[in-house]
Amino acid sequence: MRARRKLFGHSDPYDTAGTEELFLTAARENCAYAYSHCPEYKTILDAEGFSPERLQSIDNLADLPFLPTALLKRRRMLSMSRRRLPVVVTSSGTSGNASEIGFSFGDLWAGLKMVLRVCRQRHLISPKPCHYVVFGYQPNRKNRTGASKTAFGVTLFTPALSRTYALRWKDGNYVLDLKAVQEAIVRHSRSRFPLRFMGFPAYAWFLMKQMDEQGIHVQLPKGSKLMLGGGWKQFYTEEVDKPVFYALARKVLGLEETDIIEFYGAVEHPVLYCDCEQHHFHVPIYSRVLIRDVRTLKPVQNGTPGLVNLITPMVCATPLLSVMTDDLGVLHEGCACGRRSPYLEILGRVGLQDVKTCAAGAAELLNRTEVSL
Repeated sequence: MRARRKLFGHSDPYDTAGTEELFLTAARENCAYAYSHCPEYKTILDAEGFSPERLQSIDNLADLPFLPTALLKRRRMLSMSRRRLPVVVTSSGTSGNASEIGFSFGDLWAGLKMVLRVCRQRHLISPKPCHYVVFGYQPNRKNRTGASKTAFGVTLFTPALSRTYALRWKDGNYVLDLKAVQEAIVRHSRSRFPLRFMGFPAYAWFLMKQMDEQGIHVQLPKGSKLMLGGGWKQFYTEEVDKPVFYALARKVLGLEETDIIEFYGAVEHPVLYCDCEQHHFHVPIYSRVLIRDVRTLKPVQNGTPGLVNLITPMVCATPLLSVMTDDLGVLHEGCACGRRSPYLEILGRVGLQDVKTCAAGAAELLNRTEVSL
């Protein structure tokens, strides 16, 4: 995977225009590897009449058969023996099924280089120690979700003085303990070290509302940050507009809008999308994003809403080259932050029949073949 090494070693994580040929070569290498090592993936590509050699221009990425996340939640597909994989994670499974994604050492090394380059641009890597509050799961060997591993990984951006978790493991189950988190916030507000938050925005919102209703307002130490990721999940009906969220964070925690950073990603597409100073998710060089019409699934022009199709050559252990999400989004050009790549706006999550039908059709195709799943 020589092209992948060069792509993930590129100095500017948002130079998408200058890395098109390198990205295409890495995608072709990734496609060829998955085609040769994953029988299920080969079955799907053969059924669509697609071969890795067809990736000759960046426009050919639109012709690459995609795997719906719904299919990955129903079928485990690997391009390497599970025994060779140092890490296997699962999605949250909020819809009832969970994807199982394997990573090789090479995949993890590429991901580490990506995280360092993206996060340095937002000044998240620091030698200054911090306390951490995680609005997510306390690590446990029974928990293999990508969300829990990602949240813990973020606490390694600085030396961690302490970690307080909103979802604590107790008697074989996770229990939401916002009281312990609130006590930690008040305690750490008197520290000379910054406090960093990481995790689900819904829990952050619920806690800030609770503190505000109780009249508990603090001024966190300089350098504190509120980092959010994972979306609102089952609390989507209670999601609030970002200006409302920012205003409450300022009132309750003393954090400015510039101290709030948001991430976007998925277990099935483990590329880090970190918002810029304008809170836009710019597409990094490690991925390309296609927006597809919700009816025809054909690519649409920038500025037009549709289903989000994510493409990356990062992972070789699992065929994740092109994944169709159930997110509705739109790509925009131009941003006041100065980054040159387009940025992705997520409009919401939808359960469209087109995606479900596509996933069911792919699963049926695999059932008809003599493939060991």
